[in-house]
Amino acid sequence: MKEFVLKVSDMSCGSCVNAVKSALTRVEGVQQAEVSLEDKTARVMSEDAVSAGELLAAVEAAGYSASVEE
Repeated sequence: MKEFVLKVSDMSCGSCVNAVKSALTRVEGVQQAEVSLEDKTARVMSEDAVSAGELLAAVEAAGYSASVEE
């Protein structure tokens, strides 16, 4: 299992949280996604085959900008 933490700075409401979570959970191999509006982060647990690029692309396709938090 891998854990990624993404910074999603342009979320502003509960609908944003739901859209980001939905986009992330649709990525094949994602086991769990927790999205925090307060922290503006998404914490993702996934299989080893999932890449950060796939997760970033999913968030961006949903209309939000994201980066991998170091």
